[in-house]
Amino acid sequence: MFQFNDIAIEDVIVHHIGSKTEDEGIQLSNLGLDLNDDQLQVLLMQYFLTPFKPGEMFTLTHPEDINKNEVYACISQIFADRETFIEQSVNLANHLYEQSEHPKINPGELYVAYFTNCMVDGDMVDAIGLFKSESKETFLKVENKKNSLGVQYHSGVNINKLDKGCLIFNLEPEKGYQVIIVDNVNKGGEAQFWKDRFLQVTTRKDEYHQTRNYLDMCKTFVMEEAPREFEISKTDQTEFMNKSANYFKKNEDFNYQDFAEQVIVQPEVVESFNNYKKQYATEHACDITDEFAISAPAVKKEAKTMKNVIKLDKNFHIYVHGNSEYLIKGFDENTGMHFYQLYFKEEHN
Repeated sequence: MFQFNDIAIEDVIVHHIGSKTEDEGIQLSNLGLDLNDDQLQVLLMQYFLTPFKPGEMFTLTHPEDINKNEVYACISQIFADRETFIEQSVNLANHLYEQSEHPKINPGELYVAYFTNCMVDGDMVDAIGLFKSESKETFLKVENKKNSLGVQYHSGVNINKLDKGCLIFNLEPEKGYQVIIVDNVNKGGEAQFWKDRFLQVTTRKDEYHQTRNYLDMCKTFVMEEAPREFEISKTDQTEFMNKSANYFKKNEDFNYQDFAEQVIVQPEVVESFNNYKKQYATEHACDITDEFAISAPAVKKEAKTMKNVIKLDKNFHIYVHGNSEYLIKGFDENTGMHFYQLYFKEEHN
């Protein structure tokens, strides 16, 4: 978990990255921004930091040697010697340009920033931010003239819409640092260039990762795997997902033995779930552990995808939040249609 309450911005430099497919090249700065303007600092901090929310963390990586990761090499130099900030920012700009080969990757500005006083899991550390602005918007500016008001238009960056960004915290350098990422622009095949080609990151194996994997595994087990082995109704599926989500919401730590007793219950289903755990770990190339600290942000995010809705034709949706024993499914021979009976004590507005 990270906090920006006391964070300070120390250095910022901007380079323009042109379209590589159009052979536009890059425009490099040889000086950093003048940060003596307090209002500029406030606006830059808003632009750079607001998009980052608690969530999945990453680490820089390389298939052969972490030192061959261009971003890792540059960042490590800056952390070791702040005097190399401008020099290494130029290397980062060149590296970004070389990775921007997809025709849908837009030109834009690369901001490299140095931050101090970042709180991460109780440690106060420095961080380096890499941010790319691609989207430009048109703004109207009203100006006073002698006898009237005039209007001018300007093209610029909306400080409330960061396109791409990452913060690299000076923690665990031997493991590729701790990294958080934002990418709000590309969603197609070109989307991976920031994360996979430029940064070359992989998911950090922490409690967020473990929690998210386990909840996703529960969802796919009950929706896809369990129906192959057992007779399971939509009500049973929603009940399992509700119980799974509630277990993660109510506990600070995950223990598989407790989870099996409280959520899965039936021995034959427990055995099936155990087999599926091994299959899931192999298919997703991840480790599934039986004990870990539960990440509340991961629970909040994954719970949104664990549907507790039974959709009936195009007429009704039944939202099941618990006590599925009060929901009974039947079949009416006269109409040839299925039905649900719902039992409740009182009706709310």
